[in-house]
Amino acid sequence: MSAPAIDHRIVEALVQTWLPHAKGRRLLLVYGRYTDSAGSFVVSTDRTANPVRRRVHVSDQHSVLGIVEAWEEHQQAHEADDDLLVVTTSVDDSQLGWDIRGYAIGRSTRTVDKVRIVAQRFGAVDVDPRIRQEPWLVDALLDAEPADGWPRNGSVLTRDSAIRALIGARLGQDTIGEGSLDVSALLEFSRDPAGPAYFAELPAAERDGLTRWLADTVGPAAVVPLRLAVQGRAADAIPLGVVGTAATNPDAALAVGALLPGTQAEELRAFTDAVAAVLERWVSEAETSRHGDAARHRVLDVVRRADELATQAQVTEALAGNPFLPSAFTVRLRELAAALTAKPDPTSLAEAERALDRVREHALARLEPRRREAAEMAVRLQRWLARPQPELTSVAEAVTGHLSEWAWVDRALNTLWEGDPFGDPVVGQAYRTVCEAVRARRTALDEDFATRLATWVKHADSTDTGGCLLVEQVLGEVAAPLRGKLAPLIVVLDGMSGAVAVELGQRLAGRAWTEVSPVAGRRAAAVAAIPSVTRASRASLLTGAITAGDQAAEKDGFKALWKRHGDPKAELFHRGDIAGDAGHRLSDPLLAALSESGSVVGVVLNTIDYALDHGQEGHRTGWAPEDITYLPELLDAARSYGRPVVLVSDHGHVLDRATEDRVDAGGVESARWRTGTPDDGEMALTGPRVVYGEGSVVVPWREDIRYTTRKAGYHGGASLAELTVPVLVLLPAPARAPSGWHVLEPEQLTPKWWTRQTAATPAAEPKPRARKPSKPSDAVPLFTVESKAESLGNRVVASGTYDAQRAFVPKAPNKQVVAAVIDALVAADNRLPLSTAAELAGKAGRRPEFFATMLERLLNVDGYPVLSKVDGDRRLKLDVETLRMQFGVREP
Repeated sequence: MSAPAIDHRIVEALVQTWLPHAKGRRLLLVYGRYTDSAGSFVVSTDRTANPVRRRVHVSDQHSVLGIVEAWEEHQQAHEADDDLLVVTTSVDDSQLGWDIRGYAIGRSTRTVDKVRIVAQRFGAVDVDPRIRQEPWLVDALLDAEPADGWPRNGSVLTRDSAIRALIGARLGQDTIGEGSLDVSALLEFSRDPAGPAYFAELPAAERDGLTRWLADTVGPAAVVPLRLAVQGRAADAIPLGVVGTAATNPDAALAVGALLPGTQAEELRAFTDAVAAVLERWVSEAETSRHGDAARHRVLDVVRRADELATQAQVTEALAGNPFLPSAFTVRLRELAAALTAKPDPTSLAEAERALDRVREHALARLEPRRREAAEMAVRLQRWLARPQPELTSVAEAVTGHLSEWAWVDRALNTLWEGDPFGDPVVGQAYRTVCEAVRARRTALDEDFATRLATWVKHADSTDTGGCLLVEQVLGEVAAPLRGKLAPLIVVLDGMSGAVAVELGQRLAGRAWTEVSPVAGRRAAAVAAIPSVTRASRASLLTGAITAGDQAAEKDGFKALWKRHGDPKAELFHRGDIAGDAGHRLSDPLLAALSESGSVVGVVLNTIDYALDHGQEGHRTGWAPEDITYLPELLDAARSYGRPVVLVSDHGHVLDRATEDRVDAGGVESARWRTGTPDDGEMALTGPRVVYGEGSVVVPWREDIRYTTRKAGYHGGASLAELTVPVLVLLPAPARAPSGWHVLEPEQLTPKWWTRQTAATPAAEPKPRARKPSKPSDAVPLFTVESKAESLGNRVVASGTYDAQRAFVPKAPNKQVVAAVIDALVAADNRLPLSTAAELAGKAGRRPEFFATMLERLLNVDGYPVLSKVDGDRRLKLDVETLRMQFGVREP
C-alpha cells in the first residue's frame, strides 16, 4: 500500500496533536508522502488568545539514510532553537533503528487518521460515522479549510454541518453558505462566472458527492445548475429554466432534452418551478425595491437570453404562453391588437378584456409599464367607444361633461397616440385604429359644442352665464368661500387641460389631501375667455373680470379683487418671483406670504404652457405633480401651514396632431385664432366674452388646424379641450370642507368605463315562510363575483398554504369573507377601495385598517407583497400572479 499524500495542513494538524506529548523531542516521523511546496512554516499549538507558536520544517525522505541525514542536519542548523523537524516517509518502523526512533515523538512513526484530523480542525471530539464512509468528503475538508479555520460546531461534527461548511468554502459563503442554502441561492450562484468554474474544477468524486447531498437537501432542482456548471453552461441556467417549460409540449420535448441532456423529468419540473419563483421574486423587487433598476435589468437579461435559446432550439411557438419571455409578451399584445381591430361591441370588448388580462398577467407588463399602460388605455377607449354617442344640450353641460368624462378620453388618447413603446407594427396598427375612431367621435363632439358655443357667446356674461361657471368667476365663487382663518393658496397652472387635470387629481388623491367641490359629485369647470389665450384668459381669471393684460395688470387686478373680498394683503407671484436663493427652493417673500395664513397667496406656474411652446409636451404621455416645477414644494408648504389649495387653469390646450402644414389664412393673430371669414373647421365668435378682434374672432374648433409654425401644442381655439378650465380644490386632511361643499371620492370622479365594471348584486330572494333563516355570519357581497367553488378566492382559501398562514393569525375572518374580497379585487382590476372591502367583510370589517392588516398577514406569504395598501392606505391592491404562485393555485 502506497504512503498517503500529505500537505502542510495535515502536517499542521499532526503537530498540533502530538506536540503536547513531545517531552522535549524535536523530531516527528509521519507515514506519508509530502506533496506540498511549503518546506517551513509556523504552527500554532492551539487556537486560544495566546497560542504557542513553533516553526516546523518538513523533509520528505523514503530511505533510512535520508531520514538520519535530515535529522542530523536539523540538529546542527537549529541547535540554538526549538524548531521542529517533521519527516514524511514510507519506511516502516521495523527498518528504523532504535537510535533514530528514540529521538522521535512517540518513539515511532505516526500514521495519519484524516477523519480524526478533520474533527480536530472543527474543534470536535467525535465525528458522524457517515463521514468515515465518504473519503471524498474527508479529503475535501482537509483541502478546503479556510485561512481562519473551520467554524466550531460542537463536540460532534455531523455530516450535514461538514458539507455545509465545505460548500461555503468551495462555492462562496455569501452565496450559498450556511443559512442561505436553497435552489434560489444555487441559481444566483450560477450567474457568477467564478463559482461554477471553480466547481467544475473540483475532483469528480467531490462534485458528485456535493451534488447528491444538495439534491437530497434542497431538492432535485439542484442537480440541473450543477450539471450545467460542469458543462461550462452555468450562465444559461436560469434562461434554460425558462425554456425548459416547453417540455410539456410533446413537439418541443425533444429539443428541450437536447438543451438539458441527462435531466430527468422530476428534476426538470422542479428546476423550472424554481426558476419561475426566482424570476417572480426579481420582478417584485424591480417593482418595490430601492434597487429596482438593477433587478429589472437582471430579469430582462435573463428572459432575452431565454428567447435567444428558444429561437435556436425552435421552440418559441411552444412557449407562447410563458409568463416571462418577451416573445410570449408580444404574442399576448398581438392577441389584444386583434381584439381591438374589431368593431366595439359586447363580444369584441369581452375578448379585448380577456386579452388585456393576459397582458397584465405577464411579468414584463410589470417591468415595462409604458407598454402595459398603452394596452390599458386602448381597452379603456374601446369601452368608451362601445357606449352610445354623447349628445350635448348646452355649453354648460359640454364643459362639465368634458371634465367629468371626455378629458379622461383625451388622457387615454394622449398615451395611446404615442403607440407601442417597442414599435411593434401589429400592435401599433391596432392602436392607430382605436385612435382614429376616438378622434372621429371627439371631433363630432367638438363640432356640436362649437355650434352651441356660437349662440351662447353672443350673450354670455356674468349676468347671463347660461348655467356656466366663467373663468372670471372662479376666484370669487370657488376660492373666496375657502377663506377663513387659513386662506387658500391659488396655483394657476397655465395651460392645464382637462386631461392633465384629471391625471394630477388622480395622482394627488390620498397624498394627505382631501378633494372637495362646491358641486356634488364632480369638480367645478369654467369656460375660458375667447380667444383662449393666456393674455386674455389668465388676466380674466386673476382679476375677476373679462380683460386682457400682462403680469403687472394681473398683480394689480389680483390685489384689487381680494381687497373687495376683505383681504388687502393678498399677493400674486409669477415665475420670476418664485425661485429662492442658494440652498432654498422657494423665495423668502413667497415663504413669508405663505406663513401669513390669513391672506390669499396666488402663484402662476408656466411649466405646461412652456412645454407646449418648446416641444416637450408632444413626447409626454402624462403629467405628475413632480413634473411641474415648484408644484410639489408649494403643496408641501401649503400643507405645513394648513392652507387649502386651488389648482386652476386659465385655459386648456390641444396637442400637435396635424398631418399637414399650417393653414394659410388672413388675419392671423396667433396659432389658433384670427380675424376674417371662417372656413371649414372654423367658427366666427362674437360677443361680450370675446376679448380681441373688437369683439369678433375666427377660431378653429377642429384640433388639427393651426396658423403658425409647428409646436408641441396650441391654445386659443374653440375646442372643448381649450375652452374648459379645470378647478381642483384640495384640503389638507383632516380639514373640514366649507358648509354646503362636498367631499369627492376618487370613485365619483372616475368614469365608469375607465375600469372594468362588474354586474350589480342581484336582489335577495324573499325569505321562506316555512322557517326563519339562520343569521348570516357576514355581509352579502357588493359585487357579483365568481360564486363557484373554483373561483380564485375559494381555491386560495382551500389551499394548504392558506391553512398554514391562518394558523398564525388569531381571530382571522372566515374563509368565505377572504374569498369574497379576493374575487372582488380580481373583478375590479385588482384594486378595491378599503371601504368596499370592509363592507364585503360585514362585521369582520368594522375596523377597516385592522381588517386590511389581517388580510395582509393571511396572504403575504414569506413577506411577498401579494396584497398591499396603496393610495394613502385608502385602497387595496392585489398581485394576482404572486397570489397564484404563493398559494399554488394555477389558472383554471
